[in-house]
Amino acid sequence: MNKSVNFIFLRSLAVASVVLLLDQLSKWSALSNLQFGVPETVLPFMNWLLLLNPGAAFSFLAQSSGWQRWFFTILGLAASLYILWLLRKNQTDSLLSIALSFILGGALGNVLDRIMYGAVVDFIDLHCGNWHWPAFNIADSAICIGAALIVLGELRKSFGKSPQSH
Repeated sequence: MNKSVNFIFLRSLAVASVVLLLDQLSKWSALSNLQFGVPETVLPFMNWLLLLNPGAAFSFLAQSSGWQRWFFTILGLAASLYILWLLRKNQTDSLLSIALSFILGGALGNVLDRIMYGAVVDFIDLHCGNWHWPAFNIADSAICIGAALIVLGELRKSFGKSPQSH
């Protein structure tokens, strides 16, 4: 394997590891310093609010009987393996590699929560008046940033191509 290709893959793993570390440190801090369900105002539109989400995004399936813990754990691990394969395969696309690294770190952060706590630790509460966005965490943010970078990369590829002349 080419040394530069190997470096790109290792760099991607390093980015994913930093995301995972920041996610887990922030969750540890939230678990150590916040009371469950008690909001602490940070900014006029943001609170720290410790919650546990046994479901998926937007608390999807949170009220299920418990099977979802292992389903989403296995799904997250499978997605992580697929992302590792994609990282190996697409090392020449640096934007895609960074995007996948963010998603990998976030996915593994939420998988660790499910294994350790049976649910994902959420603590960021954005709101406008009485309307609240569902609570989230650093892993969720990293996954969203990674997805947005993938969309941006695809848009750049699409708009960068000139139409074929006939």
